Amino acid sequence: MAILRIKQRSSQRVPIVRVIVGAVALGILFAIRSFYFSGYLTASPDSKLDDKERKFVYWGSRIDCPGKHCDSCAGLAHQESSLRCALEEALFLNRIFVMPSRMCLSKIHNTKGFHSDNTTADVRWEENSCAMDSLYDLDLISQTVPVIPDNSNTWFNLLSKVKKLGKKGVVNVKGVSRAELKGNNYYSDALLINRTASPLAWFAECRERKRESVMLPYSLLPEMASKRLRDAAKEIKGLIGDYDGIHVRRGDRLKTRKDGFGVVKSLWPHLDRDTRPQFILKRIAKWVPPGRTLFVASNERTPNFFAPLSSRYKVVYSSNFSEILDPLIENNYQLFMVERLILHGAKTFIKTFKEDEGDLFLTDDAKKTNSKDWKIPVYTDEEEKS
Repeated sequence: MAILRIKQRSSQRVPIVRVIVGAVALGILFAIRSFYFSGYLTASPDSKLDDKERKFVYWGSRIDCPGKHCDSCAGLAHQESSLRCALEEALFLNRIFVMPSRMCLSKIHNTKGFHSDNTTADVRWEENSCAMDSLYDLDLISQTVPVIPDNSNTWFNLLSKVKKLGKKGVVNVKGVSRAELKGNNYYSDALLINRTASPLAWFAECRERKRESVMLPYSLLPEMASKRLRDAAKEIKGLIGDYDGIHVRRGDRLKTRKDGFGVVKSLWPHLDRDTRPQFILKRIAKWVPPGRTLFVASNERTPNFFAPLSSRYKVVYSSNFSEILDPLIENNYQLFMVERLILHGAKTFIKTFKEDEGDLFLTDDAKKTNSKDWKIPVYTDEEEKS
């Protein structure tokens, strides 16, 4: 069961109530009413609801935990899939989502901020995670799905109220569909739904949805980056000017292993080849004319790995803008979010894998593979033909 823990109130933040004055235009008075939770602007789930009727849904204080990811965590994209799934349920139920105030930093994708000494679990969590509002603009998210962070006074006050209400205050659910949560009064009447999601990952709760029933676009969270990150990306895009962009995922996806006969195999047998500069040049020639400025984002750590691309293009990286990013970036999640915003501003954007119809992509290997389907890597065109 997702554990509801009452944390000590912080004395550093005081809820601020702001009054937005109505403006008179063309003789019509528009009254705009907004709700504030610990300084975060949130849109009302239903304009007809008053404070006493507002209800909440909570999935836990850590994304994908309880479950196999409590002592570790997946990368940013996986955690975003899980978070989007939870937000979608809140939207479906017309409830306010209690947002985890911190996100776990995967050791695979980050090299800074990790400690392995004998500190307590809570201290390690603080050190190996980052504040959610350092990644996302909670005000902006709340315009689509109202949220409150789980370190806010609103959340602490809610826990106190839930405790007083007893059974009417909270229902603990596991393995219950969102349709049942909405249609059954036992669940829908509760002030707080405490969801324990799949131990595999939160996003597993959304696996059975049909594509047409998806309520929130996959672009939602990338577009909801914090204002500081959005401003940095905007400044960099202005400095680059007219450009094309390419995202080259290597690193973690190049993992190989030997089978029982000692033969090296990979889940993505063409990826290493297809993401090398000489093959990239051949692949993108039909999409990006020579002389164009090409912004490259990648998790490849070999210095000057993409230097051969300069034979045809004016290549730029986020590292070219260290004066803007160094004072801002604290972890690789933040860096990738800035790079992602820059890529989405490109005239032509080329991905590593095909994700949607109409995508331009570097490799024909499927992004999602059967975890048992290991194949011998292919490194040359000749090997492919043979």
